[in-house]
Amino acid sequence: MSVINTETNAVTATIPVGKTPGGVAVSADGSKVYVANQGSNTVSVIDTERNTVIATIRVGSIPVGVAVTPDGSKVYVANNSSNTVSVIATAKNSVIATISVGQGPFGVAVTPDGSKIYVANDSSASNTVSVIATATDEVITTIPTGIEPVGVAVTPDGKTVYVGTAFRTFSVIATNARQHQSRSRASLRRQRVTATIPVGIRLDGVAVTPDGKNVYVGDAGSNTVFVIATASNTVTATIPVGIRPYGLAVTPDGSKVYVANNGSNTVSVIDTKSNAVTATIPVGTTPIAFGIFIQPE
Repeated sequence: MSVINTETNAVTATIPVGKTPGGVAVSADGSKVYVANQGSNTVSVIDTERNTVIATIRVGSIPVGVAVTPDGSKVYVANNSSNTVSVIATAKNSVIATISVGQGPFGVAVTPDGSKIYVANDSSASNTVSVIATATDEVITTIPTGIEPVGVAVTPDGKTVYVGTAFRTFSVIATNARQHQSRSRASLRRQRVTATIPVGIRLDGVAVTPDGKNVYVGDAGSNTVFVIATASNTVTATIPVGIRPYGLAVTPDGSKVYVANNGSNTVSVIDTKSNAVTATIPVGTTPIAFGIFIQPE
């Protein structure tokens, strides 16, 4: 794992983890980082103060996407080859549940209130997003999407989920979320795709700005990042980055987007005001940062 200081855009540490690390998620308090090691079938737990691995947790086969609940109590890991999601209790660093989902689970995202987990099932046999209730750790609904959904992100108000697919489309899901009100099981099951945006070739990384106004989408097929305005669901900018952008995240203040370029061994830094690349950072070989990998302020 490469550790980047976002003020200087310099690599400040390199941390040995498991084989073929890919999915990354930072806890809400910034104290822990969870890394899915695809080649080891494990999750490494990193203490951010010391930048050392303090635990290694066995999960399913080929873990990819990772998400931490806002209260930091659970970590959800998509096991791409097992067609399952492992649920880790962070207090014990152990798996407490294994949930069957669609085929080829890849991206994982948690709602701001921590009540639901959205899992993109990246297989042409599925073409779905599984929705998990964190209270019971069971799938409460399955939503058809575009072909082979990969990346997934939830808006800050929890009302919309954006899903990038491997075949030139972007699915927009209305969650039926209503702030400060309970949501019935029937309402949750009525979640559906309300818009499909034709864009890109293979949309791997998805991130929403803190104000909820824009979605940044990495396209590994065209070596670009697209900016989509959430108000209109239209593309407002196309930004050239490195080769095969594979995962991106927005800083907590919304000023910058960091993009892991799998084929360039670099990270591109995008200024969100100008939507231009302002820095390119050399890192390790074939970088992947799939998830919310920037530490909170």
